[in-house]
Amino acid sequence: MHWLMTWLATHPEVLLFVLIGAGMALGHVSVRKISLGAAAVLFLAIAVSALGSANGVQLEIPAGFAHFGLALFTFTVGVSSGAAFFNSLRTQATAMLGVAGAICLGALVAFLLGPVLGLSVEQAAGTFAGALTNTPALAAAGNTAEATVGYSVAYLLGVLGMLAVQQLALRHAGEDADTPAPLTQVDVRVERIAPGTTVGDLVSLHENQVQISRVRHEEEGPIEVAFDSDELRVDDVITVIGPDDLVGQLVRELGHESSHHLAHDRANLDFRRVTVSDPALSGRTLGSLDLEERYGATVSRVRRADVDMIARPSFVLQLGDRVRVVAPRSRIAKVTAFFGDSSRGLTIINPIGLGVGLALGFALGSIPLPLPGGGTFTLGSALCCLLVGLVFGRLGRIGRFVTTLPFTVTAVLSELGLLMFLAQAGSRAGGQILDAFASGQWFAMLCLGLAITLVVGLSVYAFQRHVMGMGGTTLAGLLAGTQTQPALLSYANQQTNHDFRVPTGYTTAYPAAMLTKILAASVLALFA
Repeated sequence: MHWLMTWLATHPEVLLFVLIGAGMALGHVSVRKISLGAAAVLFLAIAVSALGSANGVQLEIPAGFAHFGLALFTFTVGVSSGAAFFNSLRTQATAMLGVAGAICLGALVAFLLGPVLGLSVEQAAGTFAGALTNTPALAAAGNTAEATVGYSVAYLLGVLGMLAVQQLALRHAGEDADTPAPLTQVDVRVERIAPGTTVGDLVSLHENQVQISRVRHEEEGPIEVAFDSDELRVDDVITVIGPDDLVGQLVRELGHESSHHLAHDRANLDFRRVTVSDPALSGRTLGSLDLEERYGATVSRVRRADVDMIARPSFVLQLGDRVRVVAPRSRIAKVTAFFGDSSRGLTIINPIGLGVGLALGFALGSIPLPLPGGGTFTLGSALCCLLVGLVFGRLGRIGRFVTTLPFTVTAVLSELGLLMFLAQAGSRAGGQILDAFASGQWFAMLCLGLAITLVVGLSVYAFQRHVMGMGGTTLAGLLAGTQTQPALLSYANQQTNHDFRVPTGYTTAYPAAMLTKILAASVLALFA
């Protein structure tokens, strides 16, 4: 066994992927339908590294793997959720303040309870950083030996404690009021409508939450693509797509559900699911494509990952999106060619956008910023790559420069980056665990760290759920972002089958949480 550990110590790249493979195998083991997922890589790395230290072998993966992995993870998470983040930013400012307030409350617990438990301010500051699993906060706290010991002792329970709060949020996910309703398609016979009402008017009255894709004006007339300028009349039959409740409301307003199914008659119109694979379309809105003028066609819905969404004119396309096109039969092939319809759309990694985004994130993260009372700190590559990713995801393109990546690519790259980070972080922490437990004050650090984790976690839970009315699914992601802990994001994704609300909650909390932790740790260090 000793020779194997010695060999692994000299081949860290082998150790990295052994931990990733074995850790994920453990992470897939389910107990009462709960599994650790990627967090198992972290815990296995801690255990293996601690075992190596006990045998006089330092099993630590170079820090460069973690820096790159975490930057890759945060950038791709930002790209995939940038549009949703900025759309909700105006309504989530209070939620961000709630996260910042809870972290400040945790810092106050560290400052007041630390001396009561016999800990120095340095030890308490390090414990605060570990309880909230934030390495930049440890650096802001001074990164001294005493602070590092506190960080190492509190880190593991920091993950497990917030995991327990996250599980509490997920227990209520079935009650979420913000669960997106599945889309339904209904053909409606128009019996009541104001003269001069157009398709666009009707869609606007329902806040663009529904789409009208087909219309037949006469009983035996041709079925046509429905455009916003088309005027609707009594006895028209239209195809309506949208959330079930809104479609039902529109049916009651207009008349009744028709027995004629326009989609079944494909003599004049056809429809097809098409993959967006032409890079020239990435980052463009549906409204800017001029499908009506070019092909007499429309897009009724867009499928991204496993979610169908209404195709609004403002919808920004990404490579790999699956659009449902309705067009005249004679032009359906041209529309298909226009979008590309190649499986390459699912796998193009856009190396230019990826490279520029990561380079910007690393560069911004290295800029020194002043601290109160002197000294400097950096925001770090993780936070800055997330911020750049959010902006890139929101923009879609700058001229001919595409800033987004296919959703499937972001999912793969983010998981790879996450696993690299967790394996290195665990190997680093595991080597310090034995030193931490050799300290006579480890139990006090453990108690303080758990108190900080639970105070912050439960404060965020209570405020977001009972004051903000946040659903359990979004809250699970927000708690992971509050802890700035990728393993918790992975766990929430796994438990919700990668519901898009999880990364939205994560990116809402992460920037505010990261900045607040760094500043709070810096203030604690001033009293050392």
